[in-house]
Amino acid sequence: MAELPSNLTKLYYSIGEVSEMLQLSNSLLRYWEGEFPELKPRKNRKGDRQFTVKDIETVYLIYELLKERGFTIDGARKEIKAINQRRKKIAPIEKKLKSIKKSLEKIRNQL
Repeated sequence: MAELPSNLTKLYYSIGEVSEMLQLSNSLLRYWEGEFPELKPRKNRKGDRQFTVKDIETVYLIYELLKERGFTIDGARKEIKAINQRRKKIAPIEKKLKSIKKSLEKIRNQL
């Protein structure tokens, strides 16, 4: 599987773009969408899936857990849930650290 591109600039990507980008089949992406509640790309009026960068990161995580680390579908679901819980705990700390960083940069610029 290719590395997740770092230059994702569009707001939405089609299922074809995502499958090509990550070297996965469209059907596998649709299957994972049904198996993982965290993967819910929006659909336009025609019913075409529109993946955000966050959706693409989720697909990449699912691929890593299933294909590279050997998790089962159920195990990957549990791991993603645990990862999301850890992120929720870290988020306030990260926000505070960013605020401190801004303050320190402001002080440095005043020197």
